[in-house]
Amino acid sequence: MRASLKQKILEVCDRRISEKGPSVGVSFYAFFANRNDDPELLMEVAEWWIRTNRLDHFEKAAKIRTMVADLG
Repeated sequence: MRASLKQKILEVCDRRISEKGPSVGVSFYAFFANRNDDPELLMEVAEWWIRTNRLDHFEKAAKIRTMVADLG
């Protein structure tokens, strides 16, 4: 996963957790605008989320944050 994408995911998760608490959920769509302006990036996240990790549509932001931070 590219570094810019990891950073974006960490920022979004941190913001959601600080706004709504540690049990807030996110989907991979949370990291994108409402329009599909970067389909390659969207597919990169979808691949990581669905095929690689077999995550549910909504997961706890804290779980996603930990998984992405552990990527190094």
